[in-house]
Parts: sequence; C-alpha cells; structure tokens
Amino acid sequence: MTTTIGATCITPRTRYSLRARGRSLELGHRTAIVGVINVTPDSFFGASRYTDPTRAVAAALDMACAGAQIIDIGGESTRPGAARVSVEEELDRVLPVISELREKIPDGVLLSVDTRKSKVAEKALGGGADIVNDVSGLVSDPGMAELAAGSGAGLVLMHMKGTPQTMQHHPSYFDVVLEVKEFLGRAIRQAETVGVAPESIVVDPGIGFGKSAEHNLQILNRLRDLTSLQKPLLIGTSRKAFIGRVLGVGPKERLYGTAATLAASIIGGAHLVRVHDVAEMAQVTRMTDAILNKRVEE
Repeated sequence: MTTTIGATCITPRTRYSLRARGRSLELGHRTAIVGVINVTPDSFFGASRYTDPTRAVAAALDMACAGAQIIDIGGESTRPGAARVSVEEELDRVLPVISELREKIPDGVLLSVDTRKSKVAEKALGGGADIVNDVSGLVSDPGMAELAAGSGAGLVLMHMKGTPQTMQHHPSYFDVVLEVKEFLGRAIRQAETVGVAPESIVVDPGIGFGKSAEHNLQILNRLRDLTSLQKPLLIGTSRKAFIGRVLGVGPKERLYGTAATLAASIIGGAHLVRVHDVAEMAQVTRMTDAILNKRVEE
C-alpha cells in the first residue's frame, strides 16, 4: 500500500530475511544499522581508526549496545588514494578483533569483514565472521563468490568504478544510476551462478567510490530505481566527502549532513545503513522508520 501525503508518496520497503551462516536478520520493517570498525591507521575519518585490537573490540561492543545489528570490520582502507596492504597485514589487523568479538558480541549481532581478498575473507569467516563485504563487487577477486557460496556467508556486493587509487580521477557516467544498476545486476548473477543463496546477497551502490558529489546525489535521489534488483539495499554515506562538498565542512562536522542522507535513503528504500556514529544515527533511523511505518514502536 502506498501512503499519499499531499503530492508526496512514501512507498513501504520490501521485506527481506538476510541469511548468513545459519543466522538471519529481518530487514524492511526497521532499518538495520551497520557499525564501522576500521582496524587501520589511515581511514579517512580519524575517529573511526582503531589500530589497537582492545579498543576496536570495546568500540564494537559499544556500537552493539547502541543499536548496531551488524559490525563491519575492515583492515584495509579504501579511501581515495589509499594503498593496498598485504594479505598477512590485513589478517593481522582483523583476525584478533573478529575472534574476540565472536565470543563477546550479543546474540543476534552479525559480524562482517570488509575485504576485497578471498584469503582474508576465508580466515575471517573461520574466526567467526558471518558476512563478507566486498567493495569491489567481485571484481578484485572472483574467488570471493565461490567462498561465500561454500561457507553460506552473507555477501555484500558494492559498485566501485576503478580502484581506491584511481576511482576519484574524474569519474564519468552516461547515467550513473543505470550503470550502477547494471553492474550490480551482473554481480548478483555471477554470485548466484556459483551457488550463493539469493537470500544471502545485499547490494550497495557505492556512494563515494568512483563518483562525483553530483553522482552521489543522483543515486540518493533515484534510489528507488535500484529496488528492482530485488535485494536489500545498503547505503554508506557516513561523513563522506560529498557531504563536505555540499556543506563546506570537514569530516568532523558532517554528522548532521549524514543524518539527512540517511533519512532520505530510508525513505528511498534502503534497508541497511553503514555508519560511524551508531548512537546518534539510531535515533535518525528510528524516527524515519516511524514516519515510513506510520506508527510508534515501543
């Protein structure tokens, strides 16, 4: 049913049940929050860097208590211009955090590893991760799909044009939304062909990954176009550069701009939002969900 308010129509989201290694997460009635833990020294937002595993685990547990339903742990920065790190270094960063969190995280909170390398993903899944978040959408390592299929892991497929080293060198599109949609469609087919369960796949249009500020705004404005992929939509706008471009502020001052992008994304059909500031954005998602669902959740 579509709710009409004046000339504005708010269409409820399709509901999905995300399956990941025997665990499940219901999506659609409430927006799921993905908390960001960067076990790196060079991620773009300084406050999200946790080079000490003990601090990373403590921060992740705080995020879970504040409302995160997924914790996404990354050991290689994918900010524009970031250099690649070796498999060994990436594993040294993420494995201690994932292993300890698996023992301490509350039941029902899923763990995700943010990596483009199947060898890292394999070890992370063995250490307790439930989901692989591949920002290359299977381009960097085609073996990622087979790994997800064999392990039953959840798989996030994201669009990125180029690599972190090149993606912001004058990105251009004929129609950014159409091209992102076509890329994600191909990635879905590639994953499902090798046996990834359809209910284990999430798609992400890759805000800030090979897109100008205008491209990012176009994607958010036309997010409903991606719902025909028939997969849950994840949006990651938290404190990104396009917000700074619009507002003229640095990463530390982009909290309110992030809130606006999340509200627009949820109304546009997003099921999951990836954020640095879980407690604050939990209020944003709860308020927006109440508007979308026309009810107060107790």
